[in-house]
Amino acid sequence: MKYMKLGSKPDTFQTDGNNVRYVASELASDIAVNVGDVKFYLHKFPLLSKSASLQKLVSNASEGNCDEVDIHDIPGGPSAFEICAKFCYGMTVTLNAYNVISARCAAEYLGMHESIEKGNLIYKIDVFLNSSIFRSWKDSIIALQTTKSQSRLCEELKLFSHCIDAVASRASVDVSRVDWSYTYNRKKLPEENGNDPTLNGIRSRTVPKDWWVEDLCELEVDLFKRVVVTIKNKGIVSSDVIGEAAKAYAYRRFPGFNKGVFQFNDVSKCRPILDTVVWLLPSEKGSVSCSFLLKLLKASISLDSGEMVKAELVKKIGQQLEEASVNDLLIRAADGEGTIYDARVVQKILEVFMMRDKDSEPQLEDGDEIQEVRRPGILSEASKLMVAKLVDGYLTEIAKDPNLPLSTFVGLAEMVSNFPRPGHDSLYRAIDMYLKEHPGISKSERKRICKLMDCKKLSVDACAHAVQNERLPLRVVVQVLFFEQVRANASSGSSTPDLPKAIRDLNSTSYGSSRSATTNTEEDWDAAASAEELRALRGELKALRMGNGGTHDKVNGGDTKSHADRAAMNKMKGLLMSKRLFSKIWSNKGGQGENSGSDSSESLGSANLEEAKSTPSRKGRHSVS
Repeated sequence: MKYMKLGSKPDTFQTDGNNVRYVASELASDIAVNVGDVKFYLHKFPLLSKSASLQKLVSNASEGNCDEVDIHDIPGGPSAFEICAKFCYGMTVTLNAYNVISARCAAEYLGMHESIEKGNLIYKIDVFLNSSIFRSWKDSIIALQTTKSQSRLCEELKLFSHCIDAVASRASVDVSRVDWSYTYNRKKLPEENGNDPTLNGIRSRTVPKDWWVEDLCELEVDLFKRVVVTIKNKGIVSSDVIGEAAKAYAYRRFPGFNKGVFQFNDVSKCRPILDTVVWLLPSEKGSVSCSFLLKLLKASISLDSGEMVKAELVKKIGQQLEEASVNDLLIRAADGEGTIYDARVVQKILEVFMMRDKDSEPQLEDGDEIQEVRRPGILSEASKLMVAKLVDGYLTEIAKDPNLPLSTFVGLAEMVSNFPRPGHDSLYRAIDMYLKEHPGISKSERKRICKLMDCKKLSVDACAHAVQNERLPLRVVVQVLFFEQVRANASSGSSTPDLPKAIRDLNSTSYGSSRSATTNTEEDWDAAASAEELRALRGELKALRMGNGGTHDKVNGGDTKSHADRAAMNKMKGLLMSKRLFSKIWSNKGGQGENSGSDSSESLGSANLEEAKSTPSRKGRHSVS
């Protein structure tokens, strides 16, 4: 730490009790100065020779035959006044980063300028500040912290701005020129430790880019804000380092924040800190992680921050949503909301994410041809895929909430329904979880949620689970079984017909001879399948595989079937054979197939795929995956 000694005479200030200070001298004191609750017994001559303010005060007191003056509002209080008084006596006094600001403000208050005496205290302190304090990293920070108690006068004297600029200038220097001590307890990058294998043992840099962050975290929030803003305005430090500073400050001020634990003892003090951290975040995408942004959003909800703060966080999160994890998105709903998690804020984040896909505009180019100009923010297919998987995982978690409305679940799923997914296993898990936790939903609601899923995109394992899932409607089980057979045919080299119209009829009300019969059949298809019905359906399919529809009687004729199995089989035959469903499926092997159920507007899968026609020849067919 830098320091400066003034004066050469020994310090003869003495204390009498707690509130009396005097100078040990052969001369009796002739003036008493009251500073706060401390009384100083001093001598007029040394004080008046260097202080214009004391000259006026003593003159006014003498006119009233009084030998006491009061200066209760002097900056720095009794300790700062004592430094000034010792300087007037020529006694040794030591200035350092802790007391120099208060001494400078007190000297200003007392009018200790060059016009009173050459080499006065103000001049000497200014020299010390400019030559030592403002040239030292840690001394500048200490001095800045001491400005808090005299903020008004420090602003007027520009001490505040000088301290901030000194700190910001040091933080903005190239790391190769940092040769002073600093606090850094965080993990450095390999190249910052000189351990980068690409350097071949040459230590190119030992100072991390964010070397200054931890020291600034000691500042109060308003000082931290002004310093970081000044650093940003200089335009030298990169946005990711500014983001790291905001992140480190949040972690320092909110214990447990890095682990997602939010404990705010004093909301009135914590809210301004959080708002400042959000305000300081750089506008550049990726300056801070999406996980950190979501922690800030959770904290802002807990602290009931303003809507502008929340909206800013939602915007930033939406711009890099593909980086998030499911756990990051599990934001607790406010008390009284009824649900466990706040799905509405996730919906807002998704809306921001999808807006990035609209950053392409048709523009006229040479020759009046309309070409699409894609901006840097356009969504990539990889980003869409990652967000689709993220939403599926999120839906699986929130589906466990028994109070989650179906409209919320379906709304979130439909927002990413057009995103490319190679498989629908994770979406199936989410749907199954919702059906499991909400057994009381109606048949129409069961049908609505299952329409989100494309049975063609289920893996072998998912299909194996689905065909035994008693929570699924019969129509879904039939489609899964069909595509299972399609996959088996493809692997064995057999022809693989597209989904016939008979299967598509499962999702419409076009079959049946009358409205009443149609309604009853539709209700049967939308009902959840029982275990007996599933067994019967699998048996029916097995028979159809063996005899292409000609061995149905063998399946039903065994004496080993239980009464329940036979009843279920009869029901299934009535449903399946209402339009000779499976017979139609396999009779189309050699001819042109119809569109798949997942391709139709009423299907369980994607409603936006174009209808695909199969070719008559075996050679031209392809498997449905």
